[in-house]
Amino acid sequence: MTIKAIVFDLDNTLIDFVKLKDACVSASVDAMIAKGLGISKQEAVKLIFELYHEYGWEYQHIFDKFLEVAKGKVDYKLLATGILAYRKARSETMKPYANVVPTLKKLKSKGIKLVILSDAPRLQAHLRLAELNLIDFFDIIVTFDDTGRRKPNPAPFKKALEALAMKPQEVLMIGDWPERDIAGAKAVGMRTALAKYGLMPNINPEPKADFEISNISELLKII
Repeated sequence: MTIKAIVFDLDNTLIDFVKLKDACVSASVDAMIAKGLGISKQEAVKLIFELYHEYGWEYQHIFDKFLEVAKGKVDYKLLATGILAYRKARSETMKPYANVVPTLKKLKSKGIKLVILSDAPRLQAHLRLAELNLIDFFDIIVTFDDTGRRKPNPAPFKKALEALAMKPQEVLMIGDWPERDIAGAKAVGMRTALAKYGLMPNINPEPKADFEISNISELLKII
């Protein structure tokens, strides 16, 4: 059956989210140390990422939690310094993977509907796409706020299908996380593609996708 729409995960599919997060956390820690944080950079970075793993990558008060643990209270001078350094590094580092823009342009020219399916809150997902200058490419944006469920729960995938008004077999899901992106899409009958270029180390490679690509431009061959 012909593919009429492609549903994209955002982080590590359209942008190198790991590289972005590393750069932003590094910059914020450097800035806080310069203002008297009082612990080593290695210790601070390690603690922040431990908190991300505990509270989630989209947690908006990560530096509050970090300062509570590291200093015993929220020092607002350090908090403001860290947040501003994070935002500056994000604006300097946030870029789409190579070939994302030309690939999206070619897909649009072929009449393929393009969808974002992200576990991020609605505002954060829209802001990220706007910062990347990608927001106008997408016909539909489905976020955590639309269903209150995260991948691989079938609810967000069904929401995307409902918005497209298409059969699951007509829709291709591409993402970097097999247990979330691929499993969730398969559960509702979508066809699937694994973004191998964004696959993080030590991630379970199951379930297998229908396609595996090493560059986003390979989507053009699939359709």
